[in-house]
Amino acid sequence: MSAILPPTERLWYKHPIDRVEGTWIAIALTWCLIMFFMMIGWHIWGKQNLSTETYRTTPEQFTTKAQAVVDKWTVRTETDQNIPVVAPPPGSDVYLVARLWSFWPILELEKDKTYRLHLTSLDYNHGFSLQPVNINIQIVPGFEHVVTVTPNQSGTYSIVCNEYCGIGHHQMVGRLYVK
Repeated sequence: MSAILPPTERLWYKHPIDRVEGTWIAIALTWCLIMFFMMIGWHIWGKQNLSTETYRTTPEQFTTKAQAVVDKWTVRTETDQNIPVVAPPPGSDVYLVARLWSFWPILELEKDKTYRLHLTSLDYNHGFSLQPVNINIQIVPGFEHVVTVTPNQSGTYSIVCNEYCGIGHHQMVGRLYVK
């Protein structure tokens, strides 16, 4: 007999399953199936998860689209870096670029109006966390994430990167105004 190999008469697949063990396996399988279908149900009816469209893009393509929106709908600039504040009309496409260590531009949206928010990263994985609403999306370079948003409360919201992106991660904060 060897200490490395199990005894031949004790191989688990050669013995019948005990009734109690079979019951626990059935309970675990049933619970897994219930949770699987609950996740689908929560997504469809519970509105806990955002449904996003995702497309492949390049930094050049996305920057061109974002710059066109900024050139067309800029209303003012803010902060010491002169970040443009963009106020697009309701129903339009809005572009937000994440890059080391900032979100660009600042968005100004109207309450109870619908917009299509396009997000991408130009360099590393970043997070889009809208606070205090707690909307979280991972922004991946090379992919354009599109979220349909309808702000229902006026105020100033913070956009925080919640995906560690380097030494300036703690400073990566943006703004979103809802009028």
